[in-house]
Amino acid sequence: MDETTLQEALTNPKNLGEMTDADAVGTVGSPDCGDMVRMWIKYREQDGRKVIDKASFQSFGCQTAIAVASMATELIRGKTREEAMQMSGEDLSQALGPLPPMKIHCGQMVEGALKAALEAESTASSRAAAMAAPSQTGTLVDSLSASGKHAGKIKIILQS
Repeated sequence: MDETTLQEALTNPKNLGEMTDADAVGTVGSPDCGDMVRMWIKYREQDGRKVIDKASFQSFGCQTAIAVASMATELIRGKTREEAMQMSGEDLSQALGPLPPMKIHCGQMVEGALKAALEAESTASSRAAAMAAPSQTGTLVDSLSASGKHAGKIKIILQS
């Protein structure tokens, strides 16, 4: 793994935080294991094609997942839905260099959040999907807080 690129992605993650005007939202992971990634996507028209204008993310989990998500939100910018859908976890984490075997799931988790957002956008508008699946709205903190199993048991510390 490229330690310099990883350290930069961790020290200064790009596109971190929720996007209130997103066209699509996707979440992958489970509050039970603690690893979760949520990704927001906003599109724009470019040369008669609908391309990803910007993406943002939130992540609970290891630092590698944060780094991969940060890199992925930059990498998918300007791609069509179809182009982004073809990207694997390995593609999304490529800038970090080969991930150690125990961290490959981080790339797969980010890939899952991206594909969940792309699939949600393709089947219905994000607003309609959000009404049908309220767990996709809000922040990851909201998701964890709403889980009765975890109520009062999770302590979240925000780092600056």
